Amino acid sequence: MRQVVLDTETTGLDVGDGHRIIEVGCVEIVSRRLTRNHFHQYVNPQRSIDDGALAVHGITLESLEDKPVFADIWDELLEFIEGSELIMHNAGFDVEFLNEEIRLISTKLGTISDYCTVVDSLALARDKHPGQRNSLDALCKRYDVDDSQRDLHGALLDAELLADVFLLLTGGQVALSLGEEKSGGAVNPGAVTRQTGGRKLKVVRATADEIERHEAKLDALDELSEGGSVWRQLDGTSPAGEGIE
Repeated sequence: MRQVVLDTETTGLDVGDGHRIIEVGCVEIVSRRLTRNHFHQYVNPQRSIDDGALAVHGITLESLEDKPVFADIWDELLEFIEGSELIMHNAGFDVEFLNEEIRLISTKLGTISDYCTVVDSLALARDKHPGQRNSLDALCKRYDVDDSQRDLHGALLDAELLADVFLLLTGGQVALSLGEEKSGGAVNPGAVTRQTGGRKLKVVRATADEIERHEAKLDALDELSEGGSVWRQLDGTSPAGEGIE
């Protein structure tokens, strides 16, 4: 499965007031693995930038004067995102701006949903963490994603942070590969792929003291977590894990 995490920066908040996209950043996830592939482009909006927006992203109109307009980057952006599951945080905002930029190029081009399946990570976060703050900043703190370099918003940086958050929010990276993986077949979320054959690995077993401390930690997790510790659910020993296959 190919997914693309996308973020934009804009001249303001309301498409109805003629605001435009000034930056697009995308990162690629394939089979729940971050790849090195990304798309990043600043865009000349051919209009002024609101002071409020400038305070958020720090991108000045003067710095965009030599950048291409959106119509000139559309083909390259489409090539990167087409056919993917497109992940955005508060997707309605980005979708509205993308659709307006597409409309301004040609009404015959349709909408972003004609090219991608759109997923809103904010909606996913609200379902998983109801009643809590689910901004990207809040999720970075909740999932211990380092956003220390994020003094200002930036489309590519925010897309990279969101990709890390999204993988953790939806179950983490699927596979830890210690060798060549077989291609094809369904991915089992939570599975770990281990290399078979070859050099025999040394097995270091836990001491009795380590096992005792491990069990005490799991007892504490069982008390704190409504569903019990995941470890015991997986091995079928958690009292809260009855019925889990």
